Formats: sequence, C-alpha cells, structure tokens
Amino acid sequence: MEKSNSMQQEKFGEKDFQNIVGNLLRYGVWISLAVAFIGGIVYLIGQSTHIENYSVFHENDRNIFEVVADVYQGVIQGKGESLIFFGIILLFLTPVFRVLLSLFSFLLEKDYLYVAITLIVILIILISVSFGFSH
Repeated sequence: MEKSNSMQQEKFGEKDFQNIVGNLLRYGVWISLAVAFIGGIVYLIGQSTHIENYSVFHENDRNIFEVVADVYQGVIQGKGESLIFFGIILLFLTPVFRVLLSLFSFLLEKDYLYVAITLIVILIILISVSFGFSH
C-alpha cells in the first residue's frame, strides 16, 4: 500500500518530459505540413491561370522581421504563398520550442550547466535569425 502512495506522488520525470517533447515534435511537424499543404492548394487555386517566367531570377533580400510581418498580413488575407511560408516557419519553430522546453526542464531539475548550454544555443539561434547568418 505504501508503494502505491509513492507512485501517485511521483514528481514530473524524465519519461514525462520525453513524451511531451515527442508529442511537440510530432504534432509540430504535422501541423506545419497541414498548413503548408492547405497553402499550396490555395495558391494553386488562385494562380491557376498565371504563367511564371523562370528564366529570370529575382533575389529578394530582406530583413527577417519584414518577411514575418508580410507573411502575417498574407495569412490574415488568406494568400496561399503566405500560408506555405507560415507552414515553413512553423516547421522551423518546432525544434526551437523543443530547445525552450529543454531549458524549462533543466531549470526544474536545477541542472545549471545544461541551463547555461541551452541559453547559449538559444542565443545562437536568435543571433542567427536576427542578423541573417543562417543563410
């Protein structure tokens, strides 16, 4: 009987964290895939008569924050291209959320070495995205 009481009072453990992370990664990929797929359908329906000229390449080098703002406006307006890009952004954010979850897990475990390492990883991601070192 004493064993069952200790099982009921068990703290949040590593297995619980692994389940949450697994579900986050699984559902994050599926949701981003669904958003991009729906965006592709919307894009094809809206652009069915448009013929693209692939002999000319237009490089669009903009700040990431401008791109995210344009994608946000496009998603609100229901533009297919923006929905596709939003799906790609969600796919990118899925492992970033995993790193953030790891940070909270390490804080709960009071494992400060891994908290510092995780903060360094988050800082590298933020610098990379902010200053364009990612491409």
